Amino acid sequence: MTKAAFYEGNQQFSFGAGSVVAPKAGEVQIRVAYGGICGTDLHIYHGNMDRRVTKPQVIGHEISGVISALGDGVEGFEIGDPVTVMPLDTDRCLERDAEYSHICEHLKFMGIDSPGGFQSFWTVPAYTLHRLPPTLPLKYGALIEPLAVACHDVRLGQVKADDMVVVLGGGPIGTLVAMVAQSIGSRVIVSEINPYRVEFIRSLGMDAVNPRETDLPAYVLDKTNGRGADVVFEVTGSAAGAEMMTKLPRIRGRIVIVGIANAPAPVDLFRFFWRELSLQGARVYEHQDFDHAIELAASGKLALDRIITQVRPIEELQVALQVLEAGGEVMKILIEVDPS
Repeated sequence: MTKAAFYEGNQQFSFGAGSVVAPKAGEVQIRVAYGGICGTDLHIYHGNMDRRVTKPQVIGHEISGVISALGDGVEGFEIGDPVTVMPLDTDRCLERDAEYSHICEHLKFMGIDSPGGFQSFWTVPAYTLHRLPPTLPLKYGALIEPLAVACHDVRLGQVKADDMVVVLGGGPIGTLVAMVAQSIGSRVIVSEINPYRVEFIRSLGMDAVNPRETDLPAYVLDKTNGRGADVVFEVTGSAAGAEMMTKLPRIRGRIVIVGIANAPAPVDLFRFFWRELSLQGARVYEHQDFDHAIELAASGKLALDRIITQVRPIEELQVALQVLEAGGEVMKILIEVDPS
């Protein structure tokens, strides 16, 4: 029996048989194994994206699975290949903004603007696929999409070995940004207010502080002999993060905006002038970031098993969202769709 979870609105999901869509030319059908829950799914759950989501709708975009059917004209893939999906529908972008299709004005996000992966079978354009190494467990394959976000952020931040990196926000994305930066050989400080996540990040061999308990600018200056951080990643999407981010970089340091702010926030432009700072926006990812994420995951350099706090069956998607909403001792929850 096929399974699917449908967002109905008002923080409610229904569960039932999913539809099996035969792939058209240039499409591939995936039997979904696992799907990760991210902040975007929480925004959908809270109704904040109802203008884009057609209810009832299957959501979810951080998935892994195996190819179950191929449409005409698809080359380079075979039935049974383990894959993940870069969930960007760029059909209307490739003709107009091919170089930057991941941020073009016509971009559609699969799992928001169209059905997603919390279902037994998901049919997607073949150009969204990335093959996973057969040795990589499919559970970790469901982490490739958020890991690709982190790879994109670190790449745009031009992080190098021995850089001092500060990450504001120690949720799943912030922690992955820190892990990717650490894998390059940089020194990392993570700022996070959740005590569980502070201790979790420390257990991964990185420095973490609670800015409500520690003077973060003074701490960074002390750790850098008064110089300041080379790169700061603002991952909280909060006004407090926007205020803090300019206090931490060295002269000609770099700030990368990762978190999505709900409203304009005051920013200390004098600090940009006075210290000749650089500000870089970072939106989702590109194919090269997926390639890098898969390479990192397969290398075993990252403790991906530690990121996964829980694995729940698809019937418990709503419960999993409630657990994440409550915060506390949780990082990443995976939804088990069909691991066989």
